[in-house]
Amino acid sequence: MASCLPYVGLKATWMAGSRLGIPDGSPLLDGGTTLLVTNGATLLMDGAVILLALLLTRPWGRRVPAWLLVLPMWVASGLLLPVMTAFPVQMAVRLLGGGGGRPVGEGDAEPFLDPWVFGVVYGGFIIQGLSLGSLFALYAGKRWGRLWQGRLRDLPESPTAPALRATAVAVALAVLLPAVTHLLWATGSAAGLDAGRAASRTSDFYVSESVSLLFVLATALGVLLLAFRRTGRLSLRLPLVLTWAGSAQMACWGGWLTVAGLIGAGDASDRPTTATAVTYAVQMLAGALVVTLGAYFFAERAAASALPATGKAAAPASDSDRVS
Repeated sequence: MASCLPYVGLKATWMAGSRLGIPDGSPLLDGGTTLLVTNGATLLMDGAVILLALLLTRPWGRRVPAWLLVLPMWVASGLLLPVMTAFPVQMAVRLLGGGGGRPVGEGDAEPFLDPWVFGVVYGGFIIQGLSLGSLFALYAGKRWGRLWQGRLRDLPESPTAPALRATAVAVALAVLLPAVTHLLWATGSAAGLDAGRAASRTSDFYVSESVSLLFVLATALGVLLLAFRRTGRLSLRLPLVLTWAGSAQMACWGGWLTVAGLIGAGDASDRPTTATAVTYAVQMLAGALVVTLGAYFFAERAAASALPATGKAAAPASDSDRVS
């Protein structure tokens, strides 16, 4: 909760008219009503992190319906994980003399924010991600830990297995487009980039694209492992973590960059190209497909765990333990 205060404080001061951390010439100075609404929305989003922290630590949080907690956590993962992974690497590259630039997602040629703002804000995001992730792991282990115990080979066959495999193949095929696109951008190609973004690429851009590629590959690997289970000795947790993190980053970060690009486009040269829009759209659709697949997977696991293991009837699960 404390790590949210710098970001919330900055957003509140900007909405009140302050120019703290905003240099002369920044496009933020000409944002008008759109920027005010955006600041208000992002302030509420960070406020939701505080609510999630309370849900995960207070007794009444155990009574919240699963979807009301899991879905916001998935969105939070998708928005925080790219910063948590890319920002430290970007700083390391700079320290090693790999070039300058702005942190994740900033590609404008004009001054955007004072450098100290990125350190404060993204440092807070990293602490939020680590803290929130730890709290969620502890919470989920107590409430639903039985659903991801064991190894891949322990998963029973089910009537939905063919549909699971077909969906996994569809996801793997769908992510080929964003995988190839991020690979091209990470290796120096400007294909599909708008003129402004292509001209302002720095080491930060290449790190960000490399990280995005890793999340795309993690998604494909995770869903294929869950569907085909060729490595039976592997812990069930690994493919579940890969699919959670990968699908969240693809869908939520892709959506965030799409909205940010549309809002921040000052002229035609800075507007997202068709290639960029299609790449992020495919990411969002693939991520949503993985979430749907995951919902069915866990619902099936929950139903199986509720079945009687012997001839005696199993005790009904409490409301707090239900997944769906």
